[in-house]
Amino acid sequence: MSTGKGNRSSLKEFLASIAVIKGDLSNITAPPFVLATQSTVEFPSYWASHPEQFLAPASEPDPAKRALLVLRWFLTSLKNQQYGGRAENEGVKKPLNAFLGELFLAQGEDGTRLIAEQVSHHPPVTACYLWNDQAGIRAEGYACQEISFNGSVNVKQIGHAILHLDAYKEDYLIPLADVKIKGILSGTTYPELDGEYHIMSSTGFVVHATLFKQEPTGDKKHPLFTISGQWNDEVTIYEGGDDGRVIETINVPAIKSLPMKVEDLEQQDEWESRKAWAGVIAALNNGDMQRTVDEKSKVEEAQRQMRKREEEKGVKWEPLFFSRLQTTRDPILEDLATEPMKDGLFSSQSGMWKFNHEKLRKGIEKPFHGSLKPNVGQLQ
Repeated sequence: MSTGKGNRSSLKEFLASIAVIKGDLSNITAPPFVLATQSTVEFPSYWASHPEQFLAPASEPDPAKRALLVLRWFLTSLKNQQYGGRAENEGVKKPLNAFLGELFLAQGEDGTRLIAEQVSHHPPVTACYLWNDQAGIRAEGYACQEISFNGSVNVKQIGHAILHLDAYKEDYLIPLADVKIKGILSGTTYPELDGEYHIMSSTGFVVHATLFKQEPTGDKKHPLFTISGQWNDEVTIYEGGDDGRVIETINVPAIKSLPMKVEDLEQQDEWESRKAWAGVIAALNNGDMQRTVDEKSKVEEAQRQMRKREEEKGVKWEPLFFSRLQTTRDPILEDLATEPMKDGLFSSQSGMWKFNHEKLRKGIEKPFHGSLKPNVGQLQ
């Protein structure tokens, strides 16, 4: 994030204002020059921005190697996840706050498809379903971010994803890593992943920088594989411990990204992310900060009016593709998550969300919400 003299002054004022706020800062309005040109609802697409990595576990017959390939996919997707698909020298920018009902529908050249939907605004929750029927792989999950500031921006992520491999009837629990955004005061921002991280497999493998089998047959002191390196640079995989044979060295920046594609704006529904934020995105790309503010305010004010009218009429917003579970007990989650992991996988505020496959089978025709538009504050 590069800032001029005037922008630096505005940034300091902004940081001073949020430094005294206690609690979640997810919905705080940031200065326009720190904004990204995409919404939070678009970020699940980065899980599939390296298609070969995403699909690889689905065709590996060896369960230990499958678990390793899941870790490989996770590690190689982190850079695009954290930088929003941009180069590192551009720094980290704040995504647009997705509005309730916002959608991101995309497809990869390999047939991978994505449906992401903003299912809650207070707290902000993005749910997603990423799948490839031909390869037999699918991932379903949701994320709720709690943001605080103490010199760095601290992003605590609540939620998780379940990666399922059809051929092996196998599941992987993918937690969401917490992140610290540093370098804000210097104007050169960069992310650091925070805390410990585990990926759990229904075949009993645990991934935590090393790959080992769960007890009673496993042994943490004698891992099957060990991974070391830096998630945004180079990662080395060793057989056994880190003094074992080098299996592979991965140059993460050299892996070619293939962003998922969306329909042209003319064909998109009014509730699809890039069409809804088209005015803001154009203004940001042109460096027109006043127009950015104006266009962003149109959407935000329309959403406020929509919520107000819903409250007056006693109606509740219903997501198109996802349903909130009436319980916080998910059989797959209960089977895979250890007690220390469960804190952060869900909360009573964020709820638990599942993709509605029946709605997908039946099909949902455009316009998705009839005459209701996200940037016009009327209610059907």
